[in-house]
Amino acid sequence: MKISTKTTVTSLWAMAVLMTGSSIALAQEKNTLKEALKDKFLIGTAVNTLQASGKDKAGAEVIREQFSAIVAENCMKSQEIHPEENRYNFTQADEFVAFGEKNNQTITGHTLIWHTQLSRWFCVDKDGKNVSPEILKKRMKDHITTVVKRYKGRIKGWDVVNEAFEDDGEYRKTKFYEILGEEYIPLAFQYAHEADPNAELYYNDYSMALPGRRAAVIKLVKDLKKRGIRIDAIGMQGHVGMDYPKISEFEKSMLAFAETGVKVMITELDLTVIPSPNPNIGAEVSASFEYKKEMNPYPKELPAEVAKAWTARMNDFFRLFLKHQDIITRVTLWGVADHNSWRNDWPMNGRTDYPLLFDRNYRPKPIVDLIIKEAARK
Repeated sequence: MKISTKTTVTSLWAMAVLMTGSSIALAQEKNTLKEALKDKFLIGTAVNTLQASGKDKAGAEVIREQFSAIVAENCMKSQEIHPEENRYNFTQADEFVAFGEKNNQTITGHTLIWHTQLSRWFCVDKDGKNVSPEILKKRMKDHITTVVKRYKGRIKGWDVVNEAFEDDGEYRKTKFYEILGEEYIPLAFQYAHEADPNAELYYNDYSMALPGRRAAVIKLVKDLKKRGIRIDAIGMQGHVGMDYPKISEFEKSMLAFAETGVKVMITELDLTVIPSPNPNIGAEVSASFEYKKEMNPYPKELPAEVAKAWTARMNDFFRLFLKHQDIITRVTLWGVADHNSWRNDWPMNGRTDYPLLFDRNYRPKPIVDLIIKEAARK
């Protein structure tokens, strides 16, 4: 059968249109963080109660479009979810979990045992004195079992214990440590595993590039494994600055943790550009300083040269994460947009910081496009 030139040209044109359309669709599909990184690692964010409830519609939309994983920012901490010994408040936590399920996102529970944002009753009696070891064990088990079982099969993993070590690797002298000693950590992991045997279990801490804390966490992982207690990953909080930590030291900790047989998760990632009133406080949430104008250098906007430096520094971290995608399972930002960040009021109220991937209008910063392009190269 003879085919006319006109028919051939028309067919070729139609094919070109289809191919172009497919290319555009593919490009659009890859034009989000979660699509660009889906074969690398989960990309997550902390979600606040306004976003989970849908009251912050703009924020919720960015979370749906850009992130494949979510973690509870505050609503699962004991003072929120278990304010009194015989009373739980699951309203906000239920909204958070439902939000993640609705959007097909991997959900992390944060956190089961932490000395900060701890319910006042948890470790003391009615007179304010430390309870006995037996009573604290029972309270820990009841709390962990009740919370974990409620979301059994719905939450992929839990930050079981949060921030148990000092910078030098010594145990932080919390109420849990005062009453139970080192044993409170294995007990917490044991109780969590018993409540949901299929849930992943994590230890989470900040300033993990410091040699002392690195060594302490490695020893913890080895001790838990030796005792047959489940631990799946180490959460390396990413509360970083423009000149700390050294990326080489951060990388050293990543590799050292992975060598123990667990996965690595980059958690609570944010990059501050404003000065710290004390360079030795790490991410100690209880730290507080009086406001000083000179400590708030960018109240209106970030100068172009500072924004450029911030972008380069954040990009260096994501290059590191992509380099080691074989050991990293998740990278989680501690908030969606700059105005959501805890850093605006920590450790000094009333400052303006710019630590996240989206600006105060939920618009993506240039770093978002850079991450997507970096992912395409790896």
